[in-house]
Amino acid sequence: MKRFLWILAAVPVLAQQTVSLRPPVAGAGPEKVEQRGTGGVNDRAVSNVSEPTLTVYLPPKEKATGVGIVICPGGGYARLAIDKEGHDIARFLNSIGVAGIVLKYRLPGNMNGSRDGFDAALATAKAPIADAELAMEVTRKHAAQWNIRPDAIGMMGFSAGGHLAAMVGMSASAATRPNFLVLVYPALPRELRVTEETPRTFLVHADDDRLAPADNSVPFYLALKKAKISAELHVYSGGGHGFGMKQSGKTSENWPRALAAWLK
Repeated sequence: MKRFLWILAAVPVLAQQTVSLRPPVAGAGPEKVEQRGTGGVNDRAVSNVSEPTLTVYLPPKEKATGVGIVICPGGGYARLAIDKEGHDIARFLNSIGVAGIVLKYRLPGNMNGSRDGFDAALATAKAPIADAELAMEVTRKHAAQWNIRPDAIGMMGFSAGGHLAAMVGMSASAATRPNFLVLVYPALPRELRVTEETPRTFLVHADDDRLAPADNSVPFYLALKKAKISAELHVYSGGGHGFGMKQSGKTSENWPRALAAWLK
């Protein structure tokens, strides 16, 4: 894994810009940022998001593959792990020639950490889905400017962000539906609406994850196979929940390599 980390550090970020998706919500109060990292590690948790944005990381043109991914950080729909499941991921994607587009989406509040809670809250508080669909629309609109193919734009989500990405993949119209999904320890919805239009999907879990067990993804994987949708499911023996790209010595730290191979 040392060589992989060297490659990540050696590839410069060609461009970074932030695009506002909607005006700030009136009277929402200031955005809250909590620094949870230790030992010099940047790990911010963002809450009370009133202005959804996209932060765009582009690889050098000579390295670009034309693929782009909208990234949905997790955080239980109460906060966003904006670095370890957002900006850090975008920088990794740049290292393999993929544009990383971090979505800071509005939050409906804590849903008690359960998939049923996520589903129930999203039925009445649809801001995250609206922001994610708008993120796809804006990314496709800027595809030429950002050196991305409009038919090669995926959506990646972590934990609750994986729930969000899966919901968009299953329910969005063709104009805002991702071309593929990358779901990392996702808290998938109970009700699966997989059809032949559902995007091809790459799934990642750790077997010792007690918050979003790997069992969550098995029904989704099987539904994709039944619909004849290409899918790949990786279950690593160790890593727990929320590992992001952490170098822990657990087998889960190898998932970025597997993703790079799948994207090719």
